[in-house]
Amino acid sequence: MNTLPVVVVGGGPIGLAAAAQLRERGLTPLVFERGPVAGAAIAEWNHVRLFSSWAELIDPAARRLLDATGWVAPDDDAYPTGQDWTSNYLQPLAAALGDIVRLGTEVIGVARRGRDRVVDAGRDTEPLSVHIRRADGTEDRITAQAVIDASGTWTTPNPLGGEGLPALGERAATEVIEYRVPNIDDPGVRVRYAGKHIVIAGSGHSALTAIVALANLESPDTRISWVLRRGDVGSTFGGGEDDQLPARGALGLRAKQAVDAGLLTVVPGFRTATIEPDGDSGRVALISDTGARIEDVDRVVVLTGFRPDLSWLSEIRLGLDPVLQAPVELAPLIDPNVHSCGTVYPHGVAELSHPEPNVFLVGMKSYGRAPTFLAMTGYEQVRSIAAALAGNHAAAARVELTLPETGVCGGAGVPA
Repeated sequence: MNTLPVVVVGGGPIGLAAAAQLRERGLTPLVFERGPVAGAAIAEWNHVRLFSSWAELIDPAARRLLDATGWVAPDDDAYPTGQDWTSNYLQPLAAALGDIVRLGTEVIGVARRGRDRVVDAGRDTEPLSVHIRRADGTEDRITAQAVIDASGTWTTPNPLGGEGLPALGERAATEVIEYRVPNIDDPGVRVRYAGKHIVIAGSGHSALTAIVALANLESPDTRISWVLRRGDVGSTFGGGEDDQLPARGALGLRAKQAVDAGLLTVVPGFRTATIEPDGDSGRVALISDTGARIEDVDRVVVLTGFRPDLSWLSEIRLGLDPVLQAPVELAPLIDPNVHSCGTVYPHGVAELSHPEPNVFLVGMKSYGRAPTFLAMTGYEQVRSIAAALAGNHAAAARVELTLPETGVCGGAGVPA
């Protein structure tokens, strides 16, 4: 039996679930989280309420581990905020997993031991070499039998620019741009948005969340422009009352009500090409690739999705779809031009394997540039991978998840 650890990159919900699943199957996980706490990325959106209930946010193996510690489970039917998710689940789970969770430790590279990506020999026999950097700057190398990358995509948001690259002037306009949903319950944040002209860019659930929040500023001078790259609103509001995730459907309905009430102006078919300073006013103008302009903008909230950071996996042979940057077997299942959130078939080790043996991208990172990932999908991913690594291939191939239907997850789209 291979006694080397399975390195899990990322101490968020999917990474910790992977550790719980591996441990339950008799394997030795080792979790590296570069943040100071478990769920460090979620801590940056603590104020946002999830549209999945607690029942859908707790991994089954993690629940069994926590139950053994006397943990008091939250109400399955309640909807937590990011703060609730971390304090009531992720941090107790990290504590229950003990010293296998290494905080303040960043994975900076993965390779096959003694080989760069060009060398063929030994890729199926040599272990993986994981390079880490601790918070104090010291570096080390860990030998692993497998690597599960659950590092997510939070640190690599998509830019405002409509070509996938930053718009001209975007890098210089950091004072007016925010790539996260603003927390308007924070008085310091609220004052930056109240009474201002705000542009919200994006068509996913984060954009809808921002619309609902900012439309409730109750400041008479606040103006909101909602910029959509697609030619019309279309299915952006999702499945409404037909959504089997009721909170997700309700979010879309609340955003639609804000639009119908005239609380914001919809600007469809606008693909930002340039951000231009407006003299010394501190404001900017957004200019599209057709020359259309949005003037006198005080704040820009860019919620155009995320993309995976693959730079530290450059010596690993990944099999990625050239469009979505997702595993080639998974990409057709999650293509946003074809599928909604609820029509993505549950998947596991077969769809997540790469030419490099025993390397897996899971969670949000496995979706590449495809939008809207459900936590329960990630839990099924790591359950299947853990079973395969433990040698139980029948369990790995078995589907143990039914996803809720409806709730359209559109991509960036193109002008009509």
